[in-house]
Amino acid sequence: MAQVQKKPPNEPAHNNQKMNLSWIWSEYSVVIAFLIIFILASILNDRFLDIHNMTNILMQVSTIGIIALGMTVVMLSGGIDLSVGSVLAMLGVVSVLALNASGSILVAVLVALLVGAATGFINGVLVAKGRIASFIATLGMMAAARSIALYIADGGSESGEVEGFTNISNNAIGIIEYPIFIFLILTALIYILMQKTRFGRYVYALGSNEKAALLSGIRVDRIKIGVYTLCSLLVGVAAIIETSRLNSISSSSSGNLYELDAIAAVIIGGTRMTGGKGKIIGTFFGILLLGVLNNMMNLMNVSPYLQGLVKGLIIIIAVLFQKKE
Repeated sequence: MAQVQKKPPNEPAHNNQKMNLSWIWSEYSVVIAFLIIFILASILNDRFLDIHNMTNILMQVSTIGIIALGMTVVMLSGGIDLSVGSVLAMLGVVSVLALNASGSILVAVLVALLVGAATGFINGVLVAKGRIASFIATLGMMAAARSIALYIADGGSESGEVEGFTNISNNAIGIIEYPIFIFLILTALIYILMQKTRFGRYVYALGSNEKAALLSGIRVDRIKIGVYTLCSLLVGVAAIIETSRLNSISSSSSGNLYELDAIAAVIIGGTRMTGGKGKIIGTFFGILLLGVLNNMMNLMNVSPYLQGLVKGLIIIIAVLFQKKE
């Protein structure tokens, strides 16, 4: 009778340990990277851990962070939205005009949200029904939205004329400004949406395998339209925060390159460019990591011309790690 060779008793344990370490790194790499950067920054500069500096970092990333939440949902579906920066400028201009015309802050907020949702709906229809690649569809919207903003504002800036509008971004509870609370609340809501609802499961299914999702009975076109609408709706929230912070919006420079910062945060957070894998909590730590990096470089007087280089290297490294998973 043939004897079955037994594996050494230590081999399974070794393999399990290796698998556990690989799983931990795969799931929490952005958190580990954030902690390393955070500890390094606190060692290199005494001012970094100051409570006002901490809230300043959160304040600085809140606008991009809100946009990055929407970008995460789009990228999980296998798409991308390059229009977010230009749409922010357009929504800011439109909301200020609505504010000044109506004298109502509520009207300005509703206009930003409704026009934002309509813009995202158009993006979604172009991608889902028009069968246009998301890169091309949103690139076209990027040019169109910026052009509309420039035309309406005559290439300049628009300023709010209603007292209290600046309170949205400049008031605080204790030392925590309202935009930080808005960012944290939206992060929690989008996390629940993606992890606990049917819509979230369908987005992951779509990003993993669109054909399989279609054969499973998922209304793929509706999900696509939904993710782009949600993304631009969140851009509307970011536009209100951006506009109320200085009580004005520039049609030419506001939102410039915001799409790249949002995409950077999403990729660093572990979301795959091809979709189907990633987490909202990863994006949250990704945007915090970028915020800490920017703050650390500013405190160390690193040239602003080199800060983009550092950000670019981090994106490339993050993508390389994704390929090894």
